[in-house]
Amino acid sequence: MASYDYLSWSVEDGVTTVTMDRPPVNAVDQQMYRELAAAFAPDGPVARTSKAVVLTSAGRHFCAGNDLGEFATLTPDNAGGRMAEVRGAFFAIQDCPIPVIGAVRGAAFGTGLAIAASCDFVIAAAGARFGTPEVSVGVMGGARHLARLVPEPWVRWMYLTAEPVTAEQLHRLGSLIAVVPDDELLETALTHARLVSRHSGVILRMAKRALNGIEAMNLQTGYVFEQGLTGELSGTPDSAEARAATLERRDPRYPSELRADH
Repeated sequence: MASYDYLSWSVEDGVTTVTMDRPPVNAVDQQMYRELAAAFAPDGPVARTSKAVVLTSAGRHFCAGNDLGEFATLTPDNAGGRMAEVRGAFFAIQDCPIPVIGAVRGAAFGTGLAIAASCDFVIAAAGARFGTPEVSVGVMGGARHLARLVPEPWVRWMYLTAEPVTAEQLHRLGSLIAVVPDDELLETALTHARLVSRHSGVILRMAKRALNGIEAMNLQTGYVFEQGLTGELSGTPDSAEARAATLERRDPRYPSELRADH
């Protein structure tokens, strides 16, 4: 895999663990945005090597936000290019062709919240905090990502007050899959990732395509879209094997993965 300054990863049992590491609080600068976009691209190292990915962090905090030193030099003239790189990172995580599980500890503020919300679902360590401080630092962004996690009144409260909420509060809202002790965070996230990666990589990629496709659709339009993908998927050997294994009450042996073994 290519060398990155602020990301590292390991692969085991079809799951890639990507670790953000930019001390002291994993604040993201433009270089790190570019690295995230490249790593999670459809032809990038993450999607090429695994069936699911856990995105986590080194240190005490998942990501405390954007690098404020770079914000200090933001102007109307340079904002367009910089913002394109920011959204490129978020969109690459959301559009990654394989499922992405966030494993969040410490602070996930601003950019950190957007990164977490770009994942398919999130596991958090006890005491982790999520927030959108944009109003307090004089920028915009993050509210739409926040809306993937919490109901609209909470989006507005968090955004307009710039106050953080705890993982425990978000868990009660149904925003997080689990809140666990910090020393159990990574293994819990990996356990969920393995529940995903036991399935066919071909089918998982189609499922991710379906979920992203229907997110902004109404029920009827979305279901028609899914039916189209069912028709497309039905012609693949992996779909045929999944159906056969279910009928025969046995574990599937997916043809795509058998080929990959040789």
